[in-house]
Parts: sequence; C-alpha cells; structure tokens
Amino acid sequence: MEIEEVAARTPEKIIRIRIDPAAGFSAYQGRRLAYSLNLKAELVRPLGDLAANLFRAFQEGDCTLVEINPLALTGDGRLLCLDAKVDFEDDALFRHPQLQELRDTEQEDPLERQAAQYDIQYVKLDGDVGCMVNGAGLAMATMDTIQAAGASPANFLDVGGGADEAKVGQAFKIILSDPKVRRVLINVFGGILRCDVAARGIVQAAREVEVSMPLVVRMLGTNAEEGVQILRESGLNVRFASDMREVVALLR
Repeated sequence: MEIEEVAARTPEKIIRIRIDPAAGFSAYQGRRLAYSLNLKAELVRPLGDLAANLFRAFQEGDCTLVEINPLALTGDGRLLCLDAKVDFEDDALFRHPQLQELRDTEQEDPLERQAAQYDIQYVKLDGDVGCMVNGAGLAMATMDTIQAAGASPANFLDVGGGADEAKVGQAFKIILSDPKVRRVLINVFGGILRCDVAARGIVQAAREVEVSMPLVVRMLGTNAEEGVQILRESGLNVRFASDMREVVALLR
C-alpha cells in the first residue's frame, strides 16, 4: 500500500526482481520473492505461481502495467488479490480484439474519444495553449517550448505524417472545442504532410467554426512558403515564427 510513499521514505523495503524477457519468469525468482517477504514455507510456491502468472499476463496481454494492490494474506493462510490495475498498450490492441469488449467510452474524455475516431493522437491536458504538430517527437518538444515560455499546453496532438486536409481540419476543430484553449500553436515540419496541405486544412476548418483566438504558426520544410501564404490570406489572427526562440517570444 502507498508504494510511492514507501519508495520515497524507505526505498530499501522495495524488492526488485529483473526478468529477462527472453528467459521469462523463473521459479527461483518466485522463491526469492517469497523468502524476501518472510512468508511461511507453505506460501512460497503459491506466491511464486502468482508472480509467474502476473508476468505472463503482462507479457501475453501486451501490457504497460499490471499491478496488484493490495495483495492480502488471510487469516486462514491464503494469498488473495483484493484489487488490481491493468494498462494495455494501445498500439497492440489489434492483437487482442477481445479487449475491445471491455472498453467503456463513458470513462474517456469526449475530445480524446472524438480524436480516436479520426486516428488522431490527442491527449487532453490542463493548460490553455492548444497545439497541433506532425510527429510525436516534435509534439513533445513543442510542449517543452510552451512550458519554457511560461505557459502550459492544453493538449498533446500529433496529427500524423500522412494527414490530409480533412484530418488536419478535424484536428484543428478538436483543439478549438476545448473551452480552456485561449491561443493555438501550430508547429509543422513539412515532409509527408506538406505545409500547404496543413494550411488548407486549417483554413477549411476555420470556415466551419468560429476562430477568435490568436494563432502562432511555425512552418518549415516542404511547401512552407505556400503554407504561410495561405494562412496570411486567410483573415485569421496569425503570427508567424521562424524558429523556436520566436515561438517562445510570441507566447510570452
């Protein structure tokens, strides 16, 4: 219980066992874990079996986390999992169609659910600067830049390298749907997604929804000049940056 507090105050109480993915979980590791917990001899094998099953569930289910908390020792000498938490790797769900039946969309953020319908990587955050980027690495760097400017990102959004105008437009409308967003940063490095395609998608979305907030735009790469020109002629409140330093200055 309260593992974070234990890790901070008494890290020596945490027992760590490193498992070779190729070799898998070994029986001796289960015994080592049981003896480290000072369990009675008759509980050594049950705990080892439980730990082995835990690792197998983690590996076969393509999980990012499998946690039993708490694991209880009952008065009649049994080990019971009283609660558990399991996180699955989204990109591996295609291998586990049965898990889709467990999905409860009512527990998901509505904007994240909407983004998933268009295959847009979107995570809602607590800030007020909406950001749209192509590429996960660039998106992370963009969020760091927003923080460096003394602001806070309202979302993580990777529109993807192969996005077309319609997908870019949907991504832009999702950002604008967040009532916390007060300004938008668009950071596009043109490659597979050309800058002019991104610009046309933004302008098309702006014709369908009201855009009253300012936009900070940085476009580099394929057809960057065309993209910038399209946005200049759009009538939107756009300020352009040529590098990340200018982005920081415009966001301050």
